[in-house]
Amino acid sequence: MDDTTRHRSPHQATTASEVAIYHPVHKGERLFVVAQLGQSLDGRIATPSGESKYINGPHALDHLHALRAGVDAVVVGVGTVVADDPLLTVRRVAGQSPARVIIDPSGRADPSARCFAADGARRIVVRRAGVAAPVAEGVEVIAMEGAGAFEPAAMLEALAALGLTRILVEGGAHTLSAFLEAGCLDALHVFVSPVILGAGRIGLTRKACDTLADALRPAARAHVFPDGDVLFACDLARAAGREAQADDAQSSDSKSNAVRTARARRLRAAG
Repeated sequence: MDDTTRHRSPHQATTASEVAIYHPVHKGERLFVVAQLGQSLDGRIATPSGESKYINGPHALDHLHALRAGVDAVVVGVGTVVADDPLLTVRRVAGQSPARVIIDPSGRADPSARCFAADGARRIVVRRAGVAAPVAEGVEVIAMEGAGAFEPAAMLEALAALGLTRILVEGGAHTLSAFLEAGCLDALHVFVSPVILGAGRIGLTRKACDTLADALRPAARAHVFPDGDVLFACDLARAAGREAQADDAQSSDSKSNAVRTARARRLRAAG
């Protein structure tokens, strides 16, 4: 979800913290990963033809930009870049644009895509080792190796090694679902708009539950915005019992702690 204007919205709060009030991005050096998703009442993020602008209203966009302003890096899959050509910058609230990280295993992204524009923010491509596709000048490349190279925990570990420990996973559906399924999200923000599409792309998928007892039920806060959108801010870290572990980790070296946290997540995800 992105917009194409650099103008301030009349619905916009003046600071990032005034928008992202229901589950603020954690400050500090430990690894923290939040995702945002915008969808219809029937769980669709786009029509069957791919149209998605705009299922959600301006408050959802304000909130998304506030989350961007509070993280070190925003992560999207190459499919989002190819389909939407997003800017991934902060425009609707006060704050700096984070590093832009594109997961692009085979080098599909066009080097002239808007997310690679040289505007002072770091630009990073995560790709398979040995891929020789060109990148825009100044774009950093993380070369991933091995069978599990593109597991979410492995990519978070690579980003933490670069000092990027507060991460926003923004899209698309496949990327966000992979981070959720791997247990690598601390928080999930879902905006639900009062519109029914009847068909189209589903925003989130995970392994099916045989019983309701197996369903993921994170602690959540709900807030209704004036345009009718409802934000569900879900605390996945609390649901997974990770908060105490993260608090203990703050007592040691910050960067190595972030890496150890990522490695622990990778082990949990692997069972």
